[in-house]
Amino acid sequence: MGHSDRLLMGPGPGNPYPEVIEAFGRPVLGHLDPEFIALLDETNDRLRAVFKTDNALTFPVSATGSAGMEATFCNVLAPGDVVVIGVNGVFGERMCDVASRLGAEVVRVDAEWGQAIEQQRMLDAHPNPKVIAIVHAETSTGVRNDLAEIGAGKGDALFLVDCVTSLCGIPLEIDEWGVDLAYSGTQKCIGVPPGLSPVTVSDRAIANFVDRSQSWYLDLSMIAKYVTGGGARAYHHTAPISMIYALHAGLGVVLEEGLENAQARHQACGDRLQEGLQKMGFELFAQEGHRLPELTSVRIPQGRLPEGMDEADVRRILLERYSIEIGGGLGPVAGQVWRIGCMGHTARQRNVTLLLGALAEILD
Repeated sequence: MGHSDRLLMGPGPGNPYPEVIEAFGRPVLGHLDPEFIALLDETNDRLRAVFKTDNALTFPVSATGSAGMEATFCNVLAPGDVVVIGVNGVFGERMCDVASRLGAEVVRVDAEWGQAIEQQRMLDAHPNPKVIAIVHAETSTGVRNDLAEIGAGKGDALFLVDCVTSLCGIPLEIDEWGVDLAYSGTQKCIGVPPGLSPVTVSDRAIANFVDRSQSWYLDLSMIAKYVTGGGARAYHHTAPISMIYALHAGLGVVLEEGLENAQARHQACGDRLQEGLQKMGFELFAQEGHRLPELTSVRIPQGRLPEGMDEADVRRILLERYSIEIGGGLGPVAGQVWRIGCMGHTARQRNVTLLLGALAEILD
């Protein structure tokens, strides 16, 4: 098998949908061509459908998910503003880093890696924050943090959510759960290579934008003129045409399948993978009841590794012998946990069977 045949089951990019690969081959239009503008508008409509929102300011930021994170934070936080941030993995930590760089006062709500954050703790952390922020699906641990109670009890605070690994993979209700700002990535459950960050922003959040964002490129008040201006479009930056073709195609696949059906497919694959791993003697890492189906974290069976090999050697054998890529642990769980993605087009029962069989051969 060549590199193009590799089965990507790590926490990063999964295998793209075939329709997405085809979309990359479309002739490139100008970024202000009426045909492209119509496709961009339809892409934004499709994003509203999967975010479950009516927000007018819903569009793909022309950069990866970390830019979506920075865009949402830098438009609503000014120096001295208080932000409550849930931290139970790498990407909660990254939220703290971004907010502190903006001069905000960061109030952390920490939970042990592998455990979910209790929603009431987020609400009790500060009496009057400007923003409450949390990661919905923590990619570093495979844990789902719940959102609905935070949205219902947020008061005057803005509610900001990282949906990078959750969008299109598990239920997400932006409007119903009171989420004011959310960002995602294309490379997880949407089934598109990395390069864009879908973002959605409520009217309430727009009304609370800082007077002048610290970023020119990510100033959402400027971008809103392009996305929601109506009629003539103001020029902001040259859109990545082919990436938006791909996102349009990936969202089309999901919506044609049906969002709930796509989520059910992810759940079925995750359930089978986690059940199979447990039958093989693996211990799941993420808290029961909060395990992501699209990203399974499992403790490495140190006593069952082939003699003279460490966990990185096993991952290398999976890649070289079986063309299967899985991810290692990060931060305090590096060398202790594997992270196995089953997202987008990769979320197929045959891929689960192949991985379980390969692990059985290597470890036994």
